Amino acid sequence: MKVEGINKVCVVGAGTMGHQIALCAALAGYKVACNDINEKALDRARQFMDKYLPDRVAKGKMTEETARAGRENLSLTTDLEEAAKDADLVIEVIPEVLELKRQMFARLDKICPPHALLVTNSSFIVSSRLADATGRPEKICNMHFFVPPLAMQPVEVVKGPHTSEKTAQTIADVCRSMGKIPIMLNKEIHGFLVNRILSVVHREALFLYDTGVASYEDIDIAVKEGLGHKIAPFYQMDLIGLDLVLLIAMEHYRETGNPELKPSPAVVEMVAQNRLGRKTGKGFYDYSKMLDERGY
Repeated sequence: MKVEGINKVCVVGAGTMGHQIALCAALAGYKVACNDINEKALDRARQFMDKYLPDRVAKGKMTEETARAGRENLSLTTDLEEAAKDADLVIEVIPEVLELKRQMFARLDKICPPHALLVTNSSFIVSSRLADATGRPEKICNMHFFVPPLAMQPVEVVKGPHTSEKTAQTIADVCRSMGKIPIMLNKEIHGFLVNRILSVVHREALFLYDTGVASYEDIDIAVKEGLGHKIAPFYQMDLIGLDLVLLIAMEHYRETGNPELKPSPAVVEMVAQNRLGRKTGKGFYDYSKMLDERGY
């Protein structure tokens, strides 16, 4: 059931995260406009939905009526003003570059109606670094989905010192209306909850690989089978995207100056070679070859 006062959702950014978040909202009954400056990104979003929805119906995971309604609720456009001018909630899912996000929030503040909530899906840029680019800081927070948004249930709702309780609770209710599980953070912290814990696992796995202790395949097997982790670290980094893994590591290192947080040489090398993981077909693993069902 939709949240009262939230009828139209605008998602800014139609990449893998963006168009899946948009589809989550559309399937929950919201009218959704997904915006991107890149027409090719919108084409890929259309192609994804044209495959995903019939597949879900064919597998008995979704009714034809639900799939049809979800598709009808979702529009794709390069016109940001058209997408956001009457939105009640805007979810920003653009590249993890602070200045780009600040510019976007300033634009959205001018375009959107005064009551609209503006949230960022950023996994490490806290909303307090964006709020002062607008005239509505109390209506801004992080709403962090996980990869892939259509399958993953948790969503981290992160309150900044500027965020009103009403905003945080409304976003939590929107999560629930999408069938998600809101995880409320009462204050900002680097990495939030999941990525803060996960980053320790990834950093240690990369250290063991970079120093030649073991192969990435054996480290993945050890973590998954020995520790019971659902997704092994190197496979997970490929899924996240090694470019994003590098970007987050660089940002954390710049913020702290801690030499132990320097990015992994292996990740730096692979990003330089455009081996970014699943999205380019090759990262630690080669996705042109068949992986076994366990994902190593």
